[in-house]
Amino acid sequence: MAVSRLPAAALSLKQFLQRQKVLGLYRDLLRNIRKIPQESDRRYLRDWAREEFKRNKSETDQDVVRMMVTQAQNHLEDLRKSLALAGC
Repeated sequence: MAVSRLPAAALSLKQFLQRQKVLGLYRDLLRNIRKIPQESDRRYLRDWAREEFKRNKSETDQDVVRMMVTQAQNHLEDLRKSLALAGC
């Protein structure tokens, strides 16, 4: 039997794509947070986002991850709407 050259902890394609989606969402959230004019609010939201993503980094249940992605997308959309209303 041939030995696989992939590391034992290699991600499946589905896991890889989900990881890319999560990382993209994280980047989008941080980019939008940078648009907030007030430094204290910007710092608070940046710390909140970092902590949330860090806290859930080890989650492996696909359904739970999908639910968290949906929640993060909702937060991002709310942030975008608030920034648009504020004219930022």
